[in-house]
Amino acid sequence: MNKSILTRKLVIVLCAVSLFLTSCTTKKDVVYFQNAKDFETIVNTDTFTSRFKINDIVSINVSAYDLTAAKPFNLIVESGQNSTPIDYLIDTEGNIDFPVLGKIKLLGLTVEEAKQLFKEKLSNGYLKDPVINIRILNFRISVLGAVTSPGVYPISGERINILEAIANAGDLDLKGRRDNILVIRDFNGAKTYTRIDITNKEVFNSPVYFLTQNDVVYVQPNTSAISGSGGDLRIGQFLGYASFVMTAILLATRF
Repeated sequence: MNKSILTRKLVIVLCAVSLFLTSCTTKKDVVYFQNAKDFETIVNTDTFTSRFKINDIVSINVSAYDLTAAKPFNLIVESGQNSTPIDYLIDTEGNIDFPVLGKIKLLGLTVEEAKQLFKEKLSNGYLKDPVINIRILNFRISVLGAVTSPGVYPISGERINILEAIANAGDLDLKGRRDNILVIRDFNGAKTYTRIDITNKEVFNSPVYFLTQNDVVYVQPNTSAISGSGGDLRIGQFLGYASFVMTAILLATRF
């Protein structure tokens, strides 16, 4: 066989193999909400609100027309010229130890339910028309795995959905599995594990579509990424060998 023809065939084969090894991602792997139809409306009637968990850190401020009467319910720590309100940690039994009122169980309540509870207790002989402000101070979520910017993200509001969490982390990279995202949640001291598929519009009906404080979102790498951890080295070796072979063939055809 003519040497030049043999060389061309080898080059074509080597290029084809290289393309095969380096191009594995398809549209099906990366597109979100693949089964959503044009002009389709999904009515989300979910009234999700975060509920207090064990180890939550909570700020509670009590106000009333008579500020002097409300002062015993707003403890502060003096540090030089600065004063800092005391925050409350929900203990393993779900309680906080609140001044004057004593132990109050917050575990499982929403912020609004907790406000109503305090209002009822304080209106019972302590304050007239009290105003209660409550915030969860340690509301944060962690996003790990095949995303652009993995990390821990503090949340300023009272809820966040999984799509917003992924957006905060810079979106999934091309090698992240969209159909098998794991949400790890702490529920009364026990861990729950739920998987979610964001290529399907049913994501909006998932029990973990809205995240709770301290949830962990793990994006699993796809098969090509896992095999690629060792495959990248093999591809590099292959291309190195291919380059050597092609160079040897080209040199041989010159003589």
